Amino acid sequence: MTQRFFNPVATHFGPGSLAELPHIVGAAKVVVVSFPEARALGLIRKLEQLLGNRLAYVIEEVRPNPDVAQLAGLYQRFWQDERACDTVVALGGGSAIDTAKALSVGAGEFEELLALLEDGKPFTPHRLKTLIAIPTTAGTGSEVTPWATIWDATKHKKYSLHLDCTWPKAAIVDPDLMSSLPRNITISTGLDALSHALESIWNVNANPVSDVFAISAAKDIMHCLPLLARDLGNQSLRSAMALAAMKAGLAFSNTKTALAHSISYEMTLRHGLPHGIACSFTLPLVLKMAWGVTPERDAVLQKVFGSDCQAAVGRLRNFLHQLDVKTGFSDHGVSPPEALAMVQAAMQGARGKNFIGAQTIAALP
Repeated sequence: MTQRFFNPVATHFGPGSLAELPHIVGAAKVVVVSFPEARALGLIRKLEQLLGNRLAYVIEEVRPNPDVAQLAGLYQRFWQDERACDTVVALGGGSAIDTAKALSVGAGEFEELLALLEDGKPFTPHRLKTLIAIPTTAGTGSEVTPWATIWDATKHKKYSLHLDCTWPKAAIVDPDLMSSLPRNITISTGLDALSHALESIWNVNANPVSDVFAISAAKDIMHCLPLLARDLGNQSLRSAMALAAMKAGLAFSNTKTALAHSISYEMTLRHGLPHGIACSFTLPLVLKMAWGVTPERDAVLQKVFGSDCQAAVGRLRNFLHQLDVKTGFSDHGVSPPEALAMVQAAMQGARGKNFIGAQTIAALP
């Protein structure tokens, strides 16, 4: 059967690759979307020096898990003067890149955009901005995917934005921009990347090309992340993690995520768990559920973990424990009946249906 892999993002990787930005931007006017600490870290200054008078202004108040309450005002102000820029440069983690993707899609008022996302059908925006993504964490993978998540904490809802036009034109993955990340964010974002890799393996949309990226990413992360957590200033490990996270992004750019992410949305919305932990603490559970569903997927998982399922689950659980991540629902304030209901409901979600065992497994093992 013919397999298809598609990714249109021009990717620039390596220490110092931020210097490519002026060439990528060309003569375009730019708005930068970033996070509050970026200026104190000197990141905004770097972009100001590189872009000069091509930089129109900076949006630097992006918070984790972009919420409709904040996005509505940003979106309105951004599109009030649509001629101010041609290109949006996202500088930050997944939240900054997701926010930039949402801003780049001109669909009338913000409420109109939300209505379109609620409908869930593809649409063609009235107006668009070119998007360039520069991650400052090794985890999101959003720089090489079209996906963006928008949250509504008040309604306990999540919206997914993914259009042909939300693929970034280019991604700059410069490990030098990640050198100041503290341990907790290094771990959380790294585990997000591991989740992307494994979720693309136990996925109905997996293909041989996504498998190559996913296997390599998962093995590299499981080797590098514990070492980096103990030696945060090691730039060789920073580079290895940045590359692994990008490979994981390339893998799930074609498969989307699966059950662990579907569970994570409720854990973030209702229990306040950071995304990287929310989508990774169930990985041993989901690995056990995935193993044995199909010989083909088992063969791919065995390239990461070896041939023994029980040993693989134990290895993954121990890996998370050594990073101080607890792997039980009860560890995060969720009772057994609530956990069972959450998993069963997650299987019915769009991402849950990507899981290879979604049609055959109805309860926790």
